[in-house]
Amino acid sequence: MRNPRNERVSSDIDNARAERTCILSGRKAARDELLRLAISPDGVVLPDVHARAPGRGAWIGVARADLEKAVAKGKLKGALARAYKGAPLSIPDDLAERIEQALTRALTERLGLELKSGKLLMGSDRIAQNAREGRVAWLGHAADASEDGSRKLDQAWRVGREAEGSGLMGTRLPLDRETLSVALGRDNVVHLALNDRGAAERVALQLQRLLHFQGQADWNAADTDDVTGQAPAAPVTTN
Repeated sequence: MRNPRNERVSSDIDNARAERTCILSGRKAARDELLRLAISPDGVVLPDVHARAPGRGAWIGVARADLEKAVAKGKLKGALARAYKGAPLSIPDDLAERIEQALTRALTERLGLELKSGKLLMGSDRIAQNAREGRVAWLGHAADASEDGSRKLDQAWRVGREAEGSGLMGTRLPLDRETLSVALGRDNVVHLALNDRGAAERVALQLQRLLHFQGQADWNAADTDDVTGQAPAAPVTTN
């Protein structure tokens, strides 16, 4: 991908918390809060969700609805033309959809990596046992999970965290059980849990990016715990 002259690739890769500027809103934020755009060899503007494309990048930090308005009004094209110093480029009509798909894929890939590392738990009985024993750092439910099943696991989690009466509950994910099952290569994935605080933070970051783009979360008002609907996590014992 070709990229504009406004940033060094080394800073993109080596300093994840370095500040960037959204070319649409002008808001400055850590790069984790923004999305990088780059140009393919044939001049198509594409999302670079992991900020790994060589060269320099342009960054956006708006929700999907605002991006679609910017595309329709030509504001994004103008901002990119300035950022890329007039380089020939083409903005796909479905750029917003491509971005949402890429962010969704980043979240499911992160869950898959945590599964491979042994930090992701599945199955109601297994999750409930680990939750009651204080071994769950993060709890998630598919978008179409039953209220009763989710409520029982939430209660087990509160018991294990000694947080009864706190309202602590698992995260209702913007992914249904079919999407989770396909992504994780398992049948009927409805509930998920992480037994490691670091893994919980990594998943929460990808979840927060997706929710922000969908217009369901505000970076300015939340850290990873707030966005996932959880109270701050206490230390847990890993398996």
